Amino acid sequence: MDSTGQGNARSDNTGRDNTGQGPVRKRLFIGLIAGTCLLVCALLALLWVVPYVGLRNIHPSAPWVLGAILGALFLLVLWACLGLLLSVVLPRPLPLSQRVRGVTVKLLVPMMSLLGRMLGFTKEDIHTSFIKVNNEMVLRELGRFPAGRILLLVPHCLQNSRCEMRLTHDVDNCKRCGKCPITGLLDLRDKYGVHLAVATGGTIARRIVVEKRPKVIVAVACYRDLSSGIQDAYPLPVFGVLNERPFGPCLDTTVALDRLETALTRFLQH
Repeated sequence: MDSTGQGNARSDNTGRDNTGQGPVRKRLFIGLIAGTCLLVCALLALLWVVPYVGLRNIHPSAPWVLGAILGALFLLVLWACLGLLLSVVLPRPLPLSQRVRGVTVKLLVPMMSLLGRMLGFTKEDIHTSFIKVNNEMVLRELGRFPAGRILLLVPHCLQNSRCEMRLTHDVDNCKRCGKCPITGLLDLRDKYGVHLAVATGGTIARRIVVEKRPKVIVAVACYRDLSSGIQDAYPLPVFGVLNERPFGPCLDTTVALDRLETALTRFLQH
């Protein structure tokens, strides 16, 4: 793996990361995951302790059978959390790191989001932290691919709201007037040969993924759609780049094309 390319994909000389929203604290994600792990383990322990007396009356060995089952679940949760934390901290991917990412995406992230809201963190803080950690794990796991196996997936809100061209079925309907970022995205596609698609929602995005069959998706969206998209697409890896919303959500949004290009070149075979 090209360590220089990996570093460029994470940040630029301004100190901002390639999500386009400035530095994001990984410690928020790490703290919430650790807290979630402790709560799950405490719940498993409680499920064993509470019925202990009743199960003992059924059969002397019943509490220990239940304890063995819950103990296995206890170790599974600890393994997932420890593997995740090490994957975040260490510079190289761990064995079975993809499965650790899967447990994180499917199980721990929803619970982490609930815990974070209970502790007073905003949805944007929680989801942005998750996106940053996911990006770092994807960078560690993946190598490089031919341009035809890379999908650049962007939301329709990047298109100028006054434009009458329909781009969701064919992005080449764009007249390249330069009034929105779609022109620059088409230039990136033509320069590197990757697939480019505009989606209006999860259903169309899934259809595009089935048609293109990419090895990796570089997706542009708001924090909410990126977070849910990463979870929906698993095990297909998604590298997320946050859009910028100068006029609010879902209206004439934009994206930093230089950061997007850096992310694309990180996954491209030279």
